[in-house]
Amino acid sequence: MSAVFKMVRRGTFIVFEGCDRGGKTTQCKKLVEALNKKNIPAEYMNFPDRTTAVGKIINDYLKKNIELPDHAVHLLFSANRWELEPVIRKKLHSGVSLVVDRYSYSGVAFSAAKENMDLQWCWNQEEGLPAPDAVFILNLSESASLQRGGFGEERYELTDFQAKVRSNYKLLKDPKIWKDIDADRDVESVHNEILKLFEEVHSQAVSQPIKTLKNLTISHQNGYFANDLTSNGSIPNGSICNGSIPNGAICNGR
Repeated sequence: MSAVFKMVRRGTFIVFEGCDRGGKTTQCKKLVEALNKKNIPAEYMNFPDRTTAVGKIINDYLKKNIELPDHAVHLLFSANRWELEPVIRKKLHSGVSLVVDRYSYSGVAFSAAKENMDLQWCWNQEEGLPAPDAVFILNLSESASLQRGGFGEERYELTDFQAKVRSNYKLLKDPKIWKDIDADRDVESVHNEILKLFEEVHSQAVSQPIKTLKNLTISHQNGYFANDLTSNGSIPNGSICNGSIPNGAICNGR
């Protein structure tokens, strides 16, 4: 008697990014709710996860209860993602789609916005983590962000600092997986666009291997950074970054 095996299609890994008060948490939770109603298993995750041992230290720092050196702070944020790396992979392989509120891109964009913090060094700590299938970046105008409640309550919610974060996001942008979304609109309009984008990504991602965050390289011609996202962590022999790649393109060298 032959056994019949049912192949489990993996879950889709979606990351929401953007500056503070852009509506990421609201849209993440609305997407998870909508997917589960469509019988697509989905769960919400957020970073930093302030419930873990590392996350509790991060929470004290963000609430301005403690002071820490900037490099140590970034390593804590990265460690917070790494301590949940096995959970992310396990859930995706079991067929659960993950909708994640902030990820490595936020960690690097915010850390590198500080003085004497190198973007390349910040990214190096992220190499090897699972790579998202898509990044939905909610673009909120500065005027709209200032009108939203609670802005300025935590350490990084300063107008000039947020402007630097926006600039860093542009350096990290990979046009193959990043989806720009106008967050100045009403909640439902934004949600409807996100749901449509998810369906497009999901139809392709479920049959693909989970990719990995790889190296971040500099195109010396235009100053832009490029992510090399590989499924197996390998870099093709002889691949180089010769400075002639278009803005935001994938560069397979180091």
